[in-house]
Amino acid sequence: MRLTVNGTDHEVTAHPADPLIYVLRNALGLKGTRYGCGQEQCGACMVLVDGEPAYACTREAGTVAGRAVTTVEGLGTLESLHPLQQAFLDEQAGQCGYCLSGILIEAKALLDRNPAPDRAEIVAALDPHICRCGSHGRIVRAVERAAAALAGGPAR
Repeated sequence: MRLTVNGTDHEVTAHPADPLIYVLRNALGLKGTRYGCGQEQCGACMVLVDGEPAYACTREAGTVAGRAVTTVEGLGTLESLHPLQQAFLDEQAGQCGYCLSGILIEAKALLDRNPAPDRAEIVAALDPHICRCGSHGRIVRAVERAAAALAGGPAR
């Protein structure tokens, strides 16, 4: 099966019905996408498929053949962090970090479709994501900071 992940074409040996998360983690070695509940209830496994958020835990790998998949590893590099990644560091928006890859992906999708969301829109977009550490306030502030950085303005 041929997949495009983070802008790179890959040929993987997998059954089309295999969960996408298994292909990403096991065949491609992309460990940023986390397995949480396996039932689309926590958001830890979120990836972008053609720019839209998708749960990788239940998504069959065959459904993304020929489509662009973006994982948290595709957002930025160590040398050049995506503004969301930098904002999350600046706001210390995570404790254990298990949920953050899915939250970063969801926040990226939000900012792509709405570069200037208000607080209520950020909260609504991130509502499906469970953070057991209780970092929600810092996470929302980080998304606000990233939106401001992407707009070229000061952090809110």
